[in-house]
Amino acid sequence: MHMIVGLGNPGREYENTKHNTGFMTVDALAADMGADRWQQKMAALVASVSFRGETILLVKPQTYMNDSGRAVGPLMRWYKLAEPQVYIVYDDMDLPVGRLRIRKSGSDGGHNGIKSIFANGCTEFIRFRIGIGRPLPQWSVVDHVLAPFTPDVLPAFQEGVAAAVAAIKGCLELGVDKGMNRFNPKKKRE
Repeated sequence: MHMIVGLGNPGREYENTKHNTGFMTVDALAADMGADRWQQKMAALVASVSFRGETILLVKPQTYMNDSGRAVGPLMRWYKLAEPQVYIVYDDMDLPVGRLRIRKSGSDGGHNGIKSIFANGCTEFIRFRIGIGRPLPQWSVVDHVLAPFTPDVLPAFQEGVAAAVAAIKGCLELGVDKGMNRFNPKKKRE
């Protein structure tokens, strides 16, 4: 069993914001895998689907981003999952829009949702970070993450979500190490 968690904020006003990158990716994964029945469980919306004979839980915490761990920690313990069986999908300002980066460990990188997950007993989960770019000089970080993507960068973001869906499925099928080799962007040689 694996649990795929997309981070975001519940509510219509946040639906298409950059901070809801995780929700949008899990929704795309749910559509791809045929999951359409969501249930409220432990402060999250949860859908269960079978993928290659394995049960996969798709999770969207309903606690708001900065308190995501209050949903992730209890679900992980309830289902008796080891931390590497938990995949967390979230937005990252340090990556260009749509760029995917998969990591097995790391710091919270200043991301409050990840800080909350750390504080709730889960630190060795698999990270699927999708770039949302840096804010314009006149924008605050909060304004940036709570704004929708502009039309000029929306296609790159949508490509990033599609790449993340393929990478998550690839990691489930091949294992994380092989998945990282296949789906992480390759560094260009000079």
